[in-house]
Amino acid sequence: MLAKPQLLRVQRSAVIQSKRALHDLVTLPGRKPVISYGPPGYSAVSGHVVTVFGCTGFLGRYLVSKLARMGTQVVVPYRDEDEKRLLKPMGDLGQIVSMEWDIRNEDQIAECLRHSDIVYNLVGRDYETNSDHRNFKFADVHVAGAERLAKVAADHGVQRFVHVSHLNASPTSTSQFYRTKAEGEERVRSVFPNATVVRPATMFGYEDKFLNNMANWPIWWKLNFGETKIRPVHVIDVAQALANLMSIPQLTRTVSLPGPSTLTYEYLLELVEALTYRAPSRAPVVPKPIALAVARAAQLAWWPLMSPDEVERRYIDDVNVPGDWEAVGVRPDEVENHAITYLRRYRLAKDYLRPVLFPARPS
Repeated sequence: MLAKPQLLRVQRSAVIQSKRALHDLVTLPGRKPVISYGPPGYSAVSGHVVTVFGCTGFLGRYLVSKLARMGTQVVVPYRDEDEKRLLKPMGDLGQIVSMEWDIRNEDQIAECLRHSDIVYNLVGRDYETNSDHRNFKFADVHVAGAERLAKVAADHGVQRFVHVSHLNASPTSTSQFYRTKAEGEERVRSVFPNATVVRPATMFGYEDKFLNNMANWPIWWKLNFGETKIRPVHVIDVAQALANLMSIPQLTRTVSLPGPSTLTYEYLLELVEALTYRAPSRAPVVPKPIALAVARAAQLAWWPLMSPDEVERRYIDDVNVPGDWEAVGVRPDEVENHAITYLRRYRLAKDYLRPVLFPARPS
């Protein structure tokens, strides 16, 4: 049996060794030391500093949450005070750093990223604002804005730049949204050659404009008789893939993140109707010329409605390319696995607890 003083020394030694095991020192390629300490989780400090442009958007919120949970200090550039408030509780004290910015102001951009090891560009928009509002067109955000962010990051010695585009980005697309996404990729690569370009498909989740819009406005998803092919992906899977890029060897190529299955809008409308216990929509299939005319008229409103370019995108199939999920360490989920979580709120009270039934998938 150990004497009491000797026992105390053994216990003290064990405590000291366990504390040392929770410290780590890494030197990045840019010679910046990264010191991590503390147990894994919310209160850890990974030593990394990350800037997420577009952090207040649909995908950005989930990415910030995943980074902060790993103990990463996250710089969250914002334009609206109300939109950035929900990001603060995602990290421990001092780990979420809010900074006001403008995509046209290079000094503000530099201030947001000058301490960062990795910069994510999630900035984008799926509609244009009228010229009278003096805001942004697709090219202002997807092309000029993306190039400006990448250039400032390169000038300040940022080691990694991750640019989020879209699965259907193409310079020959009939959609201006997809064309500017492709041009933005080229501009980013021209000023930051080692950038990682990520191409996710259309994402679904709590705040999406996909399943939620199908529940509210099924008529706009019947365009092209619902035959357009799409590969929806869970927003949480995409956020996890982006977060994993911080801890794996740098990927200096395009990373495609489509959903695991190719579906049609017709099937997805049936899925929404089955999960919400709503009667099938009797809305007619609107011909494309009429849909475009209605969308042009809707641009007179000051709030965003269906745009002509969005009508065009309803007729474009998602590209059939293999996914790079294995490279980012994620296995994507099927839309059926999560759809009820996001659609149950559209049920009537009498149907709220009824069983979940799925329609038959098209062969």
